[in-house]
Amino acid sequence: MAEHGNFQDKQYAFAAHIRDPKNHPAPEGIENRRMAIYRKLFFNNLRNLLSKTFRVIRKIHSDEHWDRFIRQFMQYHQAKTPYFLELPEEFLNFLSNEYEHQADDFPFLNELAHYEYIELALSISTATNDLKGVDADGDLLRNIPVKSVLTWHYAYQYAVHRISPSFKPTEAEAQPVYLAVYRQVDDNVGFLELNPVTASLLNAIEENVANRTGEELLREIATEINYLNVDAFVKHGAETLKEMRQLEILTGTRSA
Repeated sequence: MAEHGNFQDKQYAFAAHIRDPKNHPAPEGIENRRMAIYRKLFFNNLRNLLSKTFRVIRKIHSDEHWDRFIRQFMQYHQAKTPYFLELPEEFLNFLSNEYEHQADDFPFLNELAHYEYIELALSISTATNDLKGVDADGDLLRNIPVKSVLTWHYAYQYAVHRISPSFKPTEAEAQPVYLAVYRQVDDNVGFLELNPVTASLLNAIEENVANRTGEELLREIATEINYLNVDAFVKHGAETLKEMRQLEILTGTRSA
Protein backbone atom coordinates (compact mmCIF):
# COMPACT_ATOMS: atom_id res chain seq x y z
CA MET A 1 0.00 0.00 0.00
CA ALA A 2 2.88 2.36 0.75
CA GLU A 3 4.30 1.83 -2.74
CA HIS A 4 0.89 2.46 -4.28
CA GLY A 5 0.53 5.68 -2.29
CA ASN A 6 4.01 6.80 -3.27
CA PHE A 7 3.23 6.18 -6.96
CA GLN A 8 0.01 8.18 -6.68
CA ASP A 9 1.87 11.02 -5.01
CA LYS A 10 4.28 11.08 -7.94
CA GLN A 11 1.38 11.12 -10.39
CA TYR A 12 -0.19 14.11 -8.64
CA ALA A 13 3.17 15.88 -8.49
CA PHE A 14 3.74 15.17 -12.18
CA ALA A 15 0.32 16.54 -13.15
CA ALA A 16 0.69 19.60 -10.91
CA HIS A 17 4.06 20.39 -12.47
CA ILE A 18 2.73 20.00 -16.02
CA ARG A 19 -0.16 22.35 -15.23
CA ASP A 20 1.88 24.94 -13.31
CA PRO A 21 5.64 24.39 -13.57
CA LYS A 22 6.53 27.72 -11.98
CA ASN A 23 4.78 26.93 -8.71
CA HIS A 24 5.05 23.13 -8.56
CA PRO A 25 8.44 21.40 -8.80
CA ALA A 26 8.86 18.30 -10.93
CA PRO A 27 8.80 14.91 -9.15
CA GLU A 28 12.18 13.79 -7.91
CA GLY A 29 14.16 11.38 -10.03
CA ILE A 30 12.92 12.58 -13.44
CA GLU A 31 15.43 14.21 -15.74
CA ASN A 32 14.53 17.84 -16.47
CA ARG A 33 15.10 17.32 -20.21
CA ARG A 34 12.36 14.68 -20.22
CA MET A 35 10.02 16.81 -18.13
CA ALA A 36 10.55 19.68 -20.55
CA ILE A 37 9.29 17.46 -23.38
CA TYR A 38 6.11 16.66 -21.43
CA ARG A 39 5.59 20.31 -20.45
CA LYS A 40 5.88 21.45 -24.04
CA LEU A 41 3.78 18.60 -25.41
CA PHE A 42 0.83 19.12 -23.07
CA PHE A 43 0.81 22.90 -23.38
CA ASN A 44 1.15 22.96 -27.18
CA ASN A 45 -1.49 20.28 -27.73
CA LEU A 46 -4.01 22.19 -25.64
CA ARG A 47 -2.99 25.50 -27.18
CA ASN A 48 -3.44 24.20 -30.72
CA LEU A 49 -6.73 22.43 -29.95
CA LEU A 50 -8.34 25.55 -28.49
CA SER A 51 -6.92 27.73 -31.28
CA LYS A 52 -8.96 25.73 -33.79
CA THR A 53 -12.24 26.33 -31.95
CA PHE A 54 -11.65 29.92 -30.81
CA ARG A 55 -10.08 31.13 -34.02
CA VAL A 56 -11.12 34.77 -33.81
CA ILE A 57 -10.06 35.07 -30.18
CA ARG A 58 -6.71 33.64 -31.18
CA LYS A 59 -6.32 36.04 -34.12
CA ILE A 60 -7.02 39.19 -32.14
CA HIS A 61 -4.57 38.36 -29.35
CA SER A 62 -0.80 38.28 -29.30
CA ASP A 63 1.01 34.99 -28.71
CA GLU A 64 1.82 36.11 -25.17
CA HIS A 65 -1.79 37.01 -24.37
CA TRP A 66 -3.18 33.78 -25.82
CA ASP A 67 -0.59 31.72 -23.95
CA ARG A 68 -1.64 33.46 -20.75
CA PHE A 69 -5.21 32.21 -21.25
CA ILE A 70 -3.98 28.66 -21.84
CA ARG A 71 -1.62 28.61 -18.88
CA GLN A 72 -4.23 29.96 -16.46
CA PHE A 73 -6.75 27.47 -17.82
CA MET A 74 -4.28 24.69 -17.02
CA GLN A 75 -3.47 26.16 -13.62
CA TYR A 76 -6.92 26.86 -12.24
CA HIS A 77 -9.57 24.87 -14.08
CA GLN A 78 -10.49 21.33 -13.01
CA ALA A 79 -11.79 19.74 -16.21
CA LYS A 80 -14.64 17.26 -15.82
CA THR A 81 -14.16 15.42 -19.11
CA PRO A 82 -11.49 13.19 -20.66
CA TYR A 83 -12.69 13.95 -24.20
CA PHE A 84 -10.81 16.41 -26.40
CA LEU A 85 -13.97 17.59 -28.17
CA GLU A 86 -15.42 18.69 -24.83
CA LEU A 87 -12.39 20.74 -23.78
CA PRO A 88 -13.60 23.89 -25.62
CA GLU A 89 -16.69 23.87 -23.39
CA GLU A 90 -14.42 23.58 -20.36
CA PHE A 91 -12.43 26.55 -21.63
CA LEU A 92 -15.63 28.55 -22.12
CA ASN A 93 -16.68 27.73 -18.54
CA PHE A 94 -13.26 28.82 -17.33
CA LEU A 95 -13.47 32.18 -19.09
CA SER A 96 -17.05 32.74 -17.90
CA ASN A 97 -16.73 31.67 -14.28
CA GLU A 98 -13.11 31.49 -13.13
CA TYR A 99 -10.88 33.73 -15.19
CA GLU A 100 -10.13 37.09 -13.63
CA HIS A 101 -10.29 39.60 -16.43
CA GLN A 102 -7.31 41.89 -16.80
CA ALA A 103 -7.18 45.52 -17.90
CA ASP A 104 -5.91 44.53 -21.35
CA ASP A 105 -8.71 42.02 -22.00
CA PHE A 106 -11.44 42.88 -24.47
CA PRO A 107 -14.85 43.57 -22.91
CA PHE A 108 -16.51 41.21 -25.41
CA LEU A 109 -14.23 38.25 -24.59
CA ASN A 110 -16.86 36.06 -22.93
CA GLU A 111 -19.51 36.69 -25.58
CA LEU A 112 -17.09 36.04 -28.42
CA ALA A 113 -15.96 32.80 -26.76
CA HIS A 114 -19.60 31.69 -26.48
CA TYR A 115 -20.30 32.62 -30.11
CA GLU A 116 -17.29 30.65 -31.34
CA TYR A 117 -18.05 27.67 -29.13
CA ILE A 118 -21.65 27.18 -30.28
CA GLU A 119 -20.51 26.38 -33.83
CA LEU A 120 -18.63 23.37 -32.48
CA ALA A 121 -21.39 22.46 -30.04
CA LEU A 122 -24.02 22.46 -32.76
CA SER A 123 -21.82 20.57 -35.21
CA ILE A 124 -21.44 17.66 -32.76
CA SER A 125 -24.96 17.78 -31.31
CA THR A 126 -26.74 14.42 -31.42
CA ALA A 127 -30.20 16.03 -31.41
CA THR A 128 -32.48 15.00 -34.26
CA ASN A 129 -35.69 16.48 -35.60
CA ASP A 130 -38.92 14.54 -35.21
CA LEU A 131 -40.35 14.89 -38.71
CA LYS A 132 -43.43 12.77 -38.09
CA GLY A 133 -46.42 14.82 -39.22
CA VAL A 134 -44.20 17.59 -40.59
CA ASP A 135 -44.85 18.83 -44.13
CA ALA A 136 -41.60 20.23 -45.49
CA ASP A 137 -43.54 22.26 -48.10
CA GLY A 138 -46.55 23.16 -45.96
CA ASP A 139 -48.22 26.56 -46.01
CA LEU A 140 -46.33 28.59 -43.41
CA LEU A 141 -49.20 30.99 -42.79
CA ARG A 142 -52.12 28.59 -42.63
CA ASN A 143 -50.29 25.88 -40.70
CA ILE A 144 -48.03 25.70 -37.65
CA PRO A 145 -44.36 26.50 -38.38
CA VAL A 146 -41.93 23.99 -36.87
CA LYS A 147 -38.46 25.10 -35.73
CA SER A 148 -35.55 22.74 -36.16
CA VAL A 149 -34.05 21.49 -32.90
CA LEU A 150 -30.73 22.17 -34.63
CA THR A 151 -31.44 25.90 -34.62
CA TRP A 152 -30.28 27.84 -31.59
CA HIS A 153 -30.69 31.58 -31.14
CA TYR A 154 -29.04 34.07 -28.82
CA ALA A 155 -28.90 37.75 -27.93
CA TYR A 156 -25.50 39.39 -27.46
CA GLN A 157 -24.41 42.82 -26.28
CA TYR A 158 -21.67 42.96 -28.90
CA ALA A 159 -21.72 42.26 -32.64
CA VAL A 160 -19.65 39.13 -32.06
CA HIS A 161 -20.19 37.85 -35.61
CA ARG A 162 -18.31 40.87 -37.00
CA ILE A 163 -15.36 40.91 -34.61
CA SER A 164 -12.02 40.54 -36.37
CA PRO A 165 -8.48 41.97 -36.17
CA SER A 166 -9.88 45.10 -37.86
CA PHE A 167 -13.04 45.37 -35.73
CA LYS A 168 -12.64 45.21 -31.97
CA PRO A 169 -15.44 47.23 -30.34
CA THR A 170 -14.83 48.86 -26.99
CA GLU A 171 -18.50 49.41 -26.12
CA ALA A 172 -21.63 47.30 -26.35
CA GLU A 173 -24.18 47.94 -29.07
CA ALA A 174 -27.09 50.25 -28.28
CA GLN A 175 -29.52 47.37 -28.93
CA PRO A 176 -29.06 43.60 -28.46
CA VAL A 177 -27.56 41.68 -31.36
CA TYR A 178 -29.72 38.66 -32.22
CA LEU A 179 -28.14 35.69 -33.96
CA ALA A 180 -29.45 32.29 -35.00
CA VAL A 181 -27.09 29.39 -35.58
CA TYR A 182 -28.44 26.44 -37.52
CA ARG A 183 -27.28 23.07 -38.83
CA GLN A 184 -28.54 21.80 -42.14
CA VAL A 185 -29.11 18.21 -43.25
CA ASP A 186 -25.67 18.15 -44.91
CA ASP A 187 -24.21 19.13 -41.51
CA ASN A 188 -23.15 22.59 -42.64
CA VAL A 189 -23.48 25.14 -39.83
CA GLY A 190 -24.62 28.68 -40.64
CA PHE A 191 -25.38 31.91 -38.81
CA LEU A 192 -28.14 34.42 -39.48
CA GLU A 193 -28.41 37.87 -37.96
CA LEU A 194 -31.96 38.62 -36.83
CA ASN A 195 -33.67 41.91 -36.22
CA PRO A 196 -35.71 42.27 -33.02
CA VAL A 197 -38.97 41.40 -34.77
CA THR A 198 -37.55 38.33 -36.51
CA ALA A 199 -36.03 37.22 -33.22
CA SER A 200 -39.43 37.57 -31.58
CA LEU A 201 -41.00 35.53 -34.36
CA LEU A 202 -38.48 32.71 -34.02
CA ASN A 203 -38.95 32.71 -30.27
CA ALA A 204 -42.74 32.63 -30.70
CA ILE A 205 -42.44 29.63 -33.03
CA GLU A 206 -40.28 27.81 -30.49
CA GLU A 207 -42.67 28.51 -27.61
CA ASN A 208 -45.88 27.97 -29.59
CA VAL A 209 -47.62 25.70 -27.08
CA ALA A 210 -51.02 26.98 -28.26
CA ASN A 211 -50.27 25.69 -31.78
CA ARG A 212 -50.96 29.01 -33.49
CA THR A 213 -50.54 29.23 -37.24
CA GLY A 214 -47.83 31.32 -38.82
CA GLU A 215 -50.34 34.05 -39.64
CA GLU A 216 -51.69 34.08 -36.10
CA LEU A 217 -48.20 34.43 -34.68
CA LEU A 218 -47.42 37.29 -37.04
CA ARG A 219 -50.66 39.11 -36.22
CA GLU A 220 -49.92 38.77 -32.50
CA ILE A 221 -46.48 40.27 -32.95
CA ALA A 222 -47.86 43.09 -35.08
CA THR A 223 -50.30 43.92 -32.29
CA GLU A 224 -47.55 43.79 -29.66
CA ILE A 225 -45.35 46.27 -31.54
CA ASN A 226 -48.32 48.45 -32.62
CA TYR A 227 -47.64 47.96 -36.31
CA LEU A 228 -50.38 49.85 -38.15
CA ASN A 229 -50.64 47.88 -41.40
CA VAL A 230 -51.09 44.36 -40.07
CA ASP A 231 -51.76 42.79 -43.48
CA ALA A 232 -48.52 44.22 -44.86
CA PHE A 233 -46.71 42.94 -41.80
CA VAL A 234 -48.09 39.43 -42.37
CA LYS A 235 -47.05 39.55 -46.03
CA HIS A 236 -43.52 40.56 -45.11
CA GLY A 237 -43.44 37.97 -42.32
CA ALA A 238 -44.41 35.25 -44.79
CA GLU A 239 -41.24 36.00 -46.77
CA THR A 240 -39.20 35.78 -43.57
CA LEU A 241 -40.72 32.39 -42.78
CA LYS A 242 -39.87 31.18 -46.29
CA GLU A 243 -36.26 32.28 -45.86
CA MET A 244 -36.06 30.45 -42.53
CA ARG A 245 -37.36 27.28 -44.18
CA GLN A 246 -34.88 27.58 -47.04
CA LEU A 247 -32.06 27.84 -44.52
CA GLU A 248 -33.53 24.86 -42.60
CA ILE A 249 -34.08 26.97 -39.52
CA LEU A 250 -37.60 25.67 -39.92
CA THR A 251 -38.24 22.07 -40.91
CA GLY A 252 -41.73 22.75 -42.29
CA THR A 253 -45.20 22.88 -40.80
CA ARG A 254 -47.73 20.78 -38.91
CA SER A 255 -51.46 20.90 -39.55
CA ALA A 256 -53.33 23.52 -37.59
